[in-house]
Amino acid sequence: MIKTEFEEDLPPEWVESNITDPDNELVIIRKIIPWNEITSRMAEFYDPEKGAFGLSPRITVGVLLLQKLRGLGDERVISQIRENRYMQWFCNVPDDDLRDFMNPSSLCRIRKRLGKEGVAIIESEIFRALRVADVIKGDTMLTDSTVLPADIIYPTDIGLIFKAFGKMRQFAERRNIPAWWDDDEVKTLWREYNLDRGEKKIRDIFLRFATMFAEALRIFHDKVGELPDSDTGKEKALGMLSLLTLLDEQNDEKVADRRRIDNRIVSLDDPEARPIKKGKKHPSCEFGTTLQLSFNRDGFMITVENFIGKPNDTRLWPGTADLFIKRMGGSPEYAVGDRGYRSAANMGIPKDTKHIFLGHSSDVPENKKDYCRKARSATEGFIAVAKNLRGFGRSLYTGLTGDRIWSLLCQAACNLKKFVQLYRNDKIEKKSLLRLGVA
Repeated sequence: MIKTEFEEDLPPEWVESNITDPDNELVIIRKIIPWNEITSRMAEFYDPEKGAFGLSPRITVGVLLLQKLRGLGDERVISQIRENRYMQWFCNVPDDDLRDFMNPSSLCRIRKRLGKEGVAIIESEIFRALRVADVIKGDTMLTDSTVLPADIIYPTDIGLIFKAFGKMRQFAERRNIPAWWDDDEVKTLWREYNLDRGEKKIRDIFLRFATMFAEALRIFHDKVGELPDSDTGKEKALGMLSLLTLLDEQNDEKVADRRRIDNRIVSLDDPEARPIKKGKKHPSCEFGTTLQLSFNRDGFMITVENFIGKPNDTRLWPGTADLFIKRMGGSPEYAVGDRGYRSAANMGIPKDTKHIFLGHSSDVPENKKDYCRKARSATEGFIAVAKNLRGFGRSLYTGLTGDRIWSLLCQAACNLKKFVQLYRNDKIEKKSLLRLGVA
């Protein structure tokens, strides 16, 4: 059970004494977030009758947003809230509870409970508040794709096999089963590989590793099949068996000298990460998931989509356009993308958009060319900011679901930061500020 209404837990005297800078970023952002709308919708993720009252959703939402606004990890954000009065006020943590209001490990469980659906509520309510106040305008759609890198080490074929033996070793140790492969030989081969990484030597070690792994995997298959249904780890073991089987098939393709391997596994801890080439000089290949972003001309992030592997850009364009229209309540006047999105069909998408620019100056009339070129250049800048300053440079959560949660929280923080930037530069209309209660 949780409380479904937001209440101020810090009295006015406390605020007057401790929150003395009205231009502080957190002070501005706190005013424009629709806390009541968000917290009331959080109730659907908790049982209304069973269990003790959980942590206030007002606090949990504040902490999740603060993490991305400040780029902090689970432990660091809790530590910072205890030390910083502005952060404490932003998250609405009373003094009496400050010392032990939340354990850092609780954040992982909260994200798991909310899932991508719950986090989407946080992002959508913030976005809606800014859109309804006419802060976010939908006259221009700027679209591009990039890579959301996974938090993994650089993958190698031998490294993946060595990791696979480690996974089987964990399975054996938890059930007090002796290793059914020569563990000393595995460690010896691993040392040889790290001491001499000549091309010929690597090929020989890989073949030996692959042969040992294939034999060990067959026995692992039998041992997983023998697990009783009462074994709480059986489902996880079956999932690992499936993943290791795919790795074995991948090894067979590598042995056969196949240069292109579809859906290539690059991590056993993040199995949905893929090698993705984006045509850049450096890095030529990144490992993670594809991120499709759209912005308006001011730099507000309108849509974020996550995909496994590297889908064809021409196929992504229509879906992104539909999502943009749905979020903004109408078609943009301009739609701008690079030549990767170009196709005969896409030149008419969105349907009611007057000017669609997909990398060629001839796509638009002469008097619109300069605007579209500048908008296309701005897209690269918006993505650079998102990746280097707004958390999209690397996802610390695993799997496509983890990347989706990471992306939505970063999107919410990105738009809040953009609002503060425009607000401080007097770029937001008075009527919008009045609607948000900031004026």
